[in-house]
Amino acid sequence: MPAILTQPESMDTLEKHAQRPDSPVGIQGGQHAGSSDGPVSWSVDAVAGLFELPFADLMFRAQVAHRENHDPNAVQRSTLLSIKTGGCPEDCGYCPQAARHDTGVGNEPMLSVDAVVEAARSAKANGATRFCMGAAWRSPKQRDLEPVLAMVRQVRALGLETCATLGMLKPGQAGQLREAGLDYYNHNLDTAPEFYGDIVSTRTQDDRLDTLAQVRSAGMNVCCGGIVGMGETRRQRAGLIATLANLDPYPESVPINHLVRVPGTPLENEDALDPLEFVRTVAVARITMPRAMVRLSAGREEMSEAVQALCFLAGANSVFYGDRLLTTGNPDVERDHALFDRLGIHGLEPARSAAEADAVPAQAT
Repeated sequence: MPAILTQPESMDTLEKHAQRPDSPVGIQGGQHAGSSDGPVSWSVDAVAGLFELPFADLMFRAQVAHRENHDPNAVQRSTLLSIKTGGCPEDCGYCPQAARHDTGVGNEPMLSVDAVVEAARSAKANGATRFCMGAAWRSPKQRDLEPVLAMVRQVRALGLETCATLGMLKPGQAGQLREAGLDYYNHNLDTAPEFYGDIVSTRTQDDRLDTLAQVRSAGMNVCCGGIVGMGETRRQRAGLIATLANLDPYPESVPINHLVRVPGTPLENEDALDPLEFVRTVAVARITMPRAMVRLSAGREEMSEAVQALCFLAGANSVFYGDRLLTTGNPDVERDHALFDRLGIHGLEPARSAAEADAVPAQAT
């Protein structure tokens, strides 16, 4: 199976990764992401150097990487449905679904298979091509996984790409999800290794990497990104991107979430991140992971249309699409249609059809 960069000493490991002489990280050398073959190792210093570029230069480099690997005017549209809301035993500081945070989000039962399939059918009718199912679990019990497998099979039969985020997986569960037809498994790293403990104490980032290794071993695509605006420094944002980019292979889908400051969570009073810093983060993700789908995820509701347009210019080519994103708001479908029309953006078709359920997913190298 493809090797995944392991921790616990992730920052030290990343710093030791030698940069290839012909790699795209040379700021002065005129090289750019996607211009050379084979994997590239990104040091934290090199990624931090990208963040420090003049804004126009950074955007130019991101556009070059984006155009070399993607249709620059196409955006993949995903819909995310919470199939099991609230009651999570974790203590993630950003999450309104943690049972220990007083956010007004109750512990709700899992949705029925029929309700989920109907929601997927509606999402497809509105233009979504990927349907993501999220459950507020630390780790799914086998009795919980069984109905999820049925959801995956039936959503896949509609011709949608399927994705799930269910928490940490136990041995064998990734294989069951793959056999059911799951295309992508989402499990975010959240933030830089050295800042992770300030945000979550009930699991380690190594736990997350272990789940990603199981997903890869089962032959599924990886959806993995992080959250910015949680009080981390710019260098820590660089550390998150470096960790993602040095996974081997790096994720096929990279959600970049902007912190939604939910009342009742420990991060509700965190200072807002400069919007241009968020755009920089998108651009750096595009340069370091040129073939990935870089997704605007949580926090898009609070972004102006101008900031969203800059994010698309920086290389974002995927969005969560619909009126809800788990338990927080998201721009509605009509607003998105109007914005995409003004920007000349069209939707991407699913990369694979439901008839290809047994095909091995393509992996970025």
